[in-house]
Amino acid sequence: MAKITIGHNNRGSSAGWFLDKVSVDDMGNKEIYEFPVNQWFAMDEADGKIQRDILVGSTQPMAIVYNIQVMTGDIRGAGTNSKIHIVMHGTKGVKNSGKVFLEGGLFERGLIDIFNVEICELISPLSRVSIGHDNGAVGAGWYCEKVTIYCPFTGIEQTFPCGRWLDEDEADGLIERELYEMVSLRQKRLKKYPWTLWIFTTDMKGAGTDAQVFLQIYGERGKSDEMKMENNTEDSFEQGQVDKFTIEMPDIGRLQKLRIWHEKRHPFAGWHLAKVTLMKTLTKEKYSFDCGRWLDINEDDNEIIREIPATGRRRILIKYLVTICTGNISGSGTDASVFLNVLGDLGDSGERLMYMSKNNVNKFEKGNHDEFLIEAVSLGQVRRVRVGHDGRGGGCGWFLDKVLVRVDGTPESEAIEFPCDRWLDRNEDDGQIIRELVPAGEGLRLFNVNYQIAIKTGSINGASSDSKVFVKMYGEKGDTCKMMLMVSENDLSNYYETARTDIFTVETFDIGTINRFLIGHTNEGLRAGWFLDSVVISVPVHGKQYMFPSHRWLCKDESDGKVEVEIYPSEILDIERMINYEVTVTTGNLRNGGTNANVFCQIYGEEGKTEVLALKNRSNNFERGTTEIFKVEAIDVGKVYKIRIGHDGSGIGDGWFLEMVNIKRLTMAMVQVEVKVEPKKDKKKDKKKKKKEEEVKVEYIEELQEVVGDTGDRWLRKSNNLNKFEKNQEDVFNITAVDMGVLKKLRIRQDNSNANAAWFLERVEITDNKDDTTYYFPCKRWLAIDEDDGQVARELVPVDEAFMRKGEDDDEESSTTLGLEQKAMSTTYTLKVKTGEKKYAGTDANVFITLFGIKDDTGNTYLNEHMVLGS
Repeated sequence: MAKITIGHNNRGSSAGWFLDKVSVDDMGNKEIYEFPVNQWFAMDEADGKIQRDILVGSTQPMAIVYNIQVMTGDIRGAGTNSKIHIVMHGTKGVKNSGKVFLEGGLFERGLIDIFNVEICELISPLSRVSIGHDNGAVGAGWYCEKVTIYCPFTGIEQTFPCGRWLDEDEADGLIERELYEMVSLRQKRLKKYPWTLWIFTTDMKGAGTDAQVFLQIYGERGKSDEMKMENNTEDSFEQGQVDKFTIEMPDIGRLQKLRIWHEKRHPFAGWHLAKVTLMKTLTKEKYSFDCGRWLDINEDDNEIIREIPATGRRRILIKYLVTICTGNISGSGTDASVFLNVLGDLGDSGERLMYMSKNNVNKFEKGNHDEFLIEAVSLGQVRRVRVGHDGRGGGCGWFLDKVLVRVDGTPESEAIEFPCDRWLDRNEDDGQIIRELVPAGEGLRLFNVNYQIAIKTGSINGASSDSKVFVKMYGEKGDTCKMMLMVSENDLSNYYETARTDIFTVETFDIGTINRFLIGHTNEGLRAGWFLDSVVISVPVHGKQYMFPSHRWLCKDESDGKVEVEIYPSEILDIERMINYEVTVTTGNLRNGGTNANVFCQIYGEEGKTEVLALKNRSNNFERGTTEIFKVEAIDVGKVYKIRIGHDGSGIGDGWFLEMVNIKRLTMAMVQVEVKVEPKKDKKKDKKKKKKEEEVKVEYIEELQEVVGDTGDRWLRKSNNLNKFEKNQEDVFNITAVDMGVLKKLRIRQDNSNANAAWFLERVEITDNKDDTTYYFPCKRWLAIDEDDGQVARELVPVDEAFMRKGEDDDEESSTTLGLEQKAMSTTYTLKVKTGEKKYAGTDANVFITLFGIKDDTGNTYLNEHMVLGS
């Protein structure tokens, strides 16, 4: 005897039952079979099950979960009060689930009732199902529309249409029917495996908590979703207690760490966690996570979140010092709750509420540099940070300058800088209150992707919602955080109204092909319940559009009572592919230089031109003396050679003084990437000898990747020195660019933007990291309007290393020789620029010019009173 199925019919005033074990005496074979249970069979205790499959000798009930959705037809009298049962049959028809009673369902007209059923047998995919009722109530007849069954273990979802009465007084009078799958509707979802989880609360005084506990688990190949630890028992996480849960996770490989937390910050919510144990139900693979610490605002380090490495793994806890720098502009501070997630090669820290600043009582004030400690299992090389706020409060808008991250105790120079220099405000910039930041570099915004999310509310009665909606996207390259949808693109006043579509744009890192989507709401407001019809996600930079049907309630009082749901794409369509352009517009610092008109531009390239692109966001754009950056999506026109820019003349004070426009775009190029090569194993090596760990070799290969190309100068922004370009100092910069082959010349300039702008440049050295070739560009001249020839820009040609060494011995001679060499490669253009005779024709602005020739162009060159152009 391998297993038994045992349960009860939940009738009577005290139907709940706690079963210790079952013993079966096979008198014929003189054998006794023991079935340990130690579980509640009660709808208001533990997991709410009243029927279980139990294996002989098992320490716990064995279970594979089947998610069953039963849809009652939308016709008059379709609902029933009878007890519904179902039998699931395996593919070969040999194994089946036995009769399973679907307890707790409403089975009312037009509703979907959802059940999670646990049985021992893996019978998915199913060949058929039998469904019926006991005919034991007034109005027993029932019209069943269809049954949908999903097995997380196989990832298979099957639909079994019915569309008939189960009623003695209707049609053929049957009250039980066999249903067969409509194969064309079969869906393949993410496979999930059952795990058993034990959470141990310590036996010290006050160790228990009544707070809601959450958990997330990380493995070698990914991570689980955030899981809410809840069951039907009201006294979870009591002092000295062990709480047991059944969870499902995708295959994430060997477990590495877990994160566990609760959300209550009041004095009586503190919890002292002893440990957490996890066991994979099918393989009995077991992991332990020892904690022995408080999750309490008044104890230990005052944190209510803990990261714990798996016992026996080499991962260690590290404290990261995070410095959040608020901008120094008017209204830049915020009173909202700020959260931050640090992401590295070995995982992420999860969203951490920036609750207690180390150095400021009032956090996130104008010009503040607030420091926070985040304790996490080692993240490896830190790659990104995700930062945002909850949008609550009247002055919640926030201008974030940058975020700095380093391991606590290391020098400030080792901090990784993540610049932002943008608003996180529903009424400014693009309206986003969450941003993904990457380390300082060129085209920071270009590598992020816009996801346009169109959400359609159902057209049934009461479908609309007053609640706030959140989403989370899962892709082949990673997943996003849960993001509140705050500001719609179609500027509707009330969101999620009956039969209406709300459109939102979310900007985040590239998650690749989308494979699933989480959507839910906060269950707030007088009419929180919501009937979600469908979601469409468009990703222009991928040229893809994803269709997500839902057609279900997200409501505590409807269907299965869930207010969030995970849905899968039914169809992926091809749409016109776009690329990202970053358009930087500088308005002149002149009286009345700004405009209130609507500004547009059109980009021309070697492969065509874009549509007319509106340059706008939620801020007050094009004010006097401002520089603004817009990210727009348009077709790839190849190398950009010109733009057309203008405005529509609307508004009072429409005249506009345009200083400069800079355009950057993503382009494909061969770049060097670092790859780790595992050493080959020596098969002849004596196994009895201790094996020494071999160092992992690093190789560099060329790979086609997207890099930033642009029409303007590269700003030498981040040096290895805090103060750049000081006397007798060498500054080092890293620039990513398309492979330009052998370098022939460079153009370097300073913008003369302050009183101490004059600069004597000794030389420039450029090393191409692809092949370690170094180019030497001597200058030995002033870049200053009041020194030398008054030029603030120089074009330099390369010389060989021998020439440089010679120059070190004879400085004056080398300068002369250099001058001759550069003159041989140059010519001089004399420009005569005549200003017109119109009234006010003259200008005090800086003037730039570019000369184009069949061989090359001079680039953006500043014209001043001593103008001599070298080309």
